[in-house]
Amino acid sequence: MATKKKTEDTNIIIPPLTIKEFDLHIIGTSPLISHKWSEKAKKMMLDKTMKKATAGKDAKRPCLEYANTLYWLSEKPDLESMSDEEIMESVSNGRFGFPTLAFKASAIAGAYRSNILDKMTTARGAFHIDGELAEIIGKPEIMESNVKIGMGGAEMRYRAIFPEWEATLHIKFNEKAMSLEQIVNLFNVGGFACGVGDWRPEKDGSHGMYKVC
Repeated sequence: MATKKKTEDTNIIIPPLTIKEFDLHIIGTSPLISHKWSEKAKKMMLDKTMKKATAGKDAKRPCLEYANTLYWLSEKPDLESMSDEEIMESVSNGRFGFPTLAFKASAIAGAYRSNILDKMTTARGAFHIDGELAEIIGKPEIMESNVKIGMGGAEMRYRAIFPEWEATLHIKFNEKAMSLEQIVNLFNVGGFACGVGDWRPEKDGSHGMYKVC
């Protein structure tokens, strides 16, 4: 009669994570261009993708287009129902942010392009930035630019630009995967090599650059 082998219990020991937190203050070294897509613009793009018939374009409202490109932290008013003067007053009294994922992406991509990281996935799980939006300290202004569309066409676009800006990022990191000094260095490199927002260095521009302060 075959004897039944005795199985031994094995204990798997998982060392605890060492999570640390700190605030990283950054200062813009070139103007930041904000370009959040409005719900109306996103619907128009979706309709075009689905080949739906669309109505003719509305008359241009630069102030409205400009205000819709901002990431509102304060309560966003019903801009469509407001006059241009009311829109500009709301913007002057508003608080605005920028996606934290954009800052993280710039730090990781900049370090990878500068040969500081062998793999971008190494850093993606090593640290995280709290919140969806980081508050941008600065006064936005309206930016007018001529944008090419389709085959040889062009039109004027209006976006928000922060000529001078700064932000504070609250960062959590796994100390056993990456040190505080390494993370600070990633952001310093990323702010110079990649930047954030439209027309940043990563996209052959020079806007949205920053440094750690």
